[in-house]
Amino acid sequence: MLNQAQLIAYTDRLAGDLQGLGALLTGPLEGAFGGVHILPFFDPIDGADAGFDPIDHRTVDQRLGTWDDVRAIATTHAVMADLIVNHISARSPQFQDFLAKGAASAHAELFLTLDRVFPDGVTETLLGKLYRPRPWLPLTPVQLADRTRRVMWTTFTSEQIDIDVRSAAGTAYLDAILDRFAEHGIAAVRLDAVGYAIKTPGTSSFMTEETLDFIGDLTARARSRGMEVLVEVHGHWQRQQAIAERVDLVYDFALPPLVLHSLYAGTARRLRRWCEIRPRNAVTVLDTHDGIGVVDVGPDTVDGVGRPGLLDAEEIDHLVEGIHEHSRGTSRLATGVVASNVDLYQVNCTYLDALGGDEDAYLLARTLQVFLPGIPQIYYVGLLAGRNDVDLLHATGVGRDINRHDYDEEEVARDLERPVVRRLLALLRFRNHHPAFDGAWALEPAGDDDAVLTMRWSGHGEVAALTVDLRRRTIAVTFTRDGREHTVDDLADLPDPRTDR
Repeated sequence: MLNQAQLIAYTDRLAGDLQGLGALLTGPLEGAFGGVHILPFFDPIDGADAGFDPIDHRTVDQRLGTWDDVRAIATTHAVMADLIVNHISARSPQFQDFLAKGAASAHAELFLTLDRVFPDGVTETLLGKLYRPRPWLPLTPVQLADRTRRVMWTTFTSEQIDIDVRSAAGTAYLDAILDRFAEHGIAAVRLDAVGYAIKTPGTSSFMTEETLDFIGDLTARARSRGMEVLVEVHGHWQRQQAIAERVDLVYDFALPPLVLHSLYAGTARRLRRWCEIRPRNAVTVLDTHDGIGVVDVGPDTVDGVGRPGLLDAEEIDHLVEGIHEHSRGTSRLATGVVASNVDLYQVNCTYLDALGGDEDAYLLARTLQVFLPGIPQIYYVGLLAGRNDVDLLHATGVGRDINRHDYDEEEVARDLERPVVRRLLALLRFRNHHPAFDGAWALEPAGDDDAVLTMRWSGHGEVAALTVDLRRRTIAVTFTRDGREHTVDDLADLPDPRTDR
């Protein structure tokens, strides 16, 4: 991936279709993004989990366009696509054939049944060890055409049937998707839900050593086709460090809650520690198509390890309640068991609402995001400084939809002219094109005020530095240009390094 900011978006919810997305990237967003993570564009985009339950992972949903449209975007921007590793739709032809024919199906080996993981039987104790992203067991009974019953692994929902990724059929299935991606110019793949892909009896079956080995193998298969790999795993920060050593990119999911904590508490103490130890090969985020992670800063509770988190229990409680308070309770409507299809370890809320609509604090958070080492990824709702879509939440009952607004063309055009969005775009263009960001990064030592954080990039004879005051919620960006030093406290005053302005 290019060392430039990346947009992440549902094509239909931002731009209508793939041609519309390409027009946005090369039109009003020109220079702001070097890459784009196109959220699932496979057939269909409107299944049980917003495209993360594909019926056909190798086919573009015709309502969005074709593979030629994907390739066209790839000629101007590095494209990332999701490899949905763990599961396939229950409506897929492969699973429907299995339901009809059982063991005689050519696809029987593709799907993971309970007895394949526990051939000697399973106990309540063994099931209790499983790490579950949902409040229910990851199992669903099904009835075959001959009226026999099987118990399928369904980690997320009963509509998403887990794949036996280590079987010959599972390997061939994933390789066929990688081949299709490579044929159409995909630069990077995001391994979605890969942390749950390997089931090992007697363990949590989440991010075990066997999982890490599988991630390493799958990464090698993607790299052999010329694609980089981003691993999507929510979990303890030390697990992210372990993953970072084996792949090209990991998400910095700890950053969003830590920045909120820092702004709520007015101190950089916790955030500073993370800046010192975080993986550098990270995709930095504040918001995504999912919620704001809490488990990423919490203690490690998997397998009873109990390693401390980046925040303690009291700080996490204050963080969660702070999000609910700042969003005036709307995030509470979308989080936990009150809304269907949500993760227990996330709070569903737009980042601007998590900051009570404070646009200055929002831009401070974005500036921190893009100044940290890694690839800044900007979610489409965040790009347009969107607010919680409570109407959509009520219409669907899906918690994460509160941060998955459907924009029409007029809304996008209007929001692109808002001062907060124009300032964010100026920041992204500065980040993408100022030469210092291709150099070395350093965090300045702590001073007397623990609310102040300063970091600096130096490269190609130029400097770009950021100082934030988390208590006063102010920023100062100092940079050199042609040997002259400038300091601005308003992102609107940042130059566009592509021009001579």
